[in-house]
Amino acid sequence: MTWNYLIDTPWIVFCVYWTIGALRTRRTAKRESFAARYGVMAMEVVGFYVLMSGDAAIGVLGRRVIPRTFELRVAGVVLIWAGIALALWARWHLGQYWSGRITIKEGHKLIRTGPYGRLRHPIYSGLILAAAGTAIEIDRWHGVAAVCIILLGFLIKGKREEALLTKEFGAEFEEHRKMTGFLLPKLRSS
Repeated sequence: MTWNYLIDTPWIVFCVYWTIGALRTRRTAKRESFAARYGVMAMEVVGFYVLMSGDAAIGVLGRRVIPRTFELRVAGVVLIWAGIALALWARWHLGQYWSGRITIKEGHKLIRTGPYGRLRHPIYSGLILAAAGTAIEIDRWHGVAAVCIILLGFLIKGKREEALLTKEFGAEFEEHRKMTGFLLPKLRSS
């Protein structure tokens, strides 16, 4: 029972924060097409459904991946909390410029503070990390499949987002791109 709270609480906090934060954004100036948005969104929804639903644990997808240990369960919970914390931190830094779909907001500025100083897509990184932690915690093949689907969705979305940011910010975004990693922090030499 306690494990369920440790797993569910960060995801609930994430959903509540996201819902409240969505009410405080700037007006959209440019956005991706309907087809582009909902194709990737469908992939993400399927990925998270497969991850969170016991209904997906059928056949081989319901089998354990590795022997379950207390240490792995703890590692899974830590990854969930760390991933959600990263996503929330990144969302806070985006503030009024955030959107669930790929957009440019009115008066949009390129955010380079907080996690955006090292990552171009820290929200996606955080959600992938939390999904991986959840998959470790549930220890079933459907969790592994779900993380792969979620990762693919965010890779596609991130590439599309970067195309729009390059078009909007040009050299400024290219400089940012050189200094940061896509989903993993870029190692910098001092």
